[in-house]
Amino acid sequence: MDWSALTLSLELAAWTTAILIPVGVLIGRTLALRKFMARSLVEALIALPLVLPPTVLGFYLLVAFGGASPLGKIYEALVGRPLVFSFQGLLLASLIFNLPFAVQPVQRAFESLPVQIREAAWCCGMTPWRTFRYIELPLVWTGMLSAIVLTFAHTLGEFGVVLMVGGNIPGETQTIAIAIYDRVQALQEQQAALMSAILLGFSFVMIGFIYYLSDRTRRNHVR
Repeated sequence: MDWSALTLSLELAAWTTAILIPVGVLIGRTLALRKFMARSLVEALIALPLVLPPTVLGFYLLVAFGGASPLGKIYEALVGRPLVFSFQGLLLASLIFNLPFAVQPVQRAFESLPVQIREAAWCCGMTPWRTFRYIELPLVWTGMLSAIVLTFAHTLGEFGVVLMVGGNIPGETQTIAIAIYDRVQALQEQQAALMSAILLGFSFVMIGFIYYLSDRTRRNHVR
């Protein structure tokens, strides 16, 4: 078992989730409640990582983060090292390819809220911020929890984009998904099977938890 790869994967997943969930709430609520001309375009851009092959997305991110790009040049000038093949570059790529998993569940949760709930809160003298904090957030918690679980689990299992942007540097950019690939290439099937079983079990538990919450919420609404 490659514990360093697992630890790095968990760290990457934790940072990605912690950063993306507030962003997902902001973007998801905006898309759910506001109508504007470019809304469909924004939704399409957010959903793009779901349909693009990981190697294609990874290639474009590699170009965008590379030393010849403006972002890559600025980062290298400030930090003194390239953005690609680093944990920071891996994290930035993770934020991009996980964006739909953080936005879409929250957006659907906000879309399901009746307009009358907000209007009633405003009629009671609550400000938009207090309405959001004390009324809306408690009602969309299942969507937020789904976003947290999906973002975390997908980060652990991502392979193509991680390999393209981060490479395969043990202890820095080698995640557990890449470590499994290395074990298979080295014919170390027992270690690969153990790490694969851990990811499989974790993913199954997380997805099952989401379906359990959805079913429980549905039953409460029926009552």
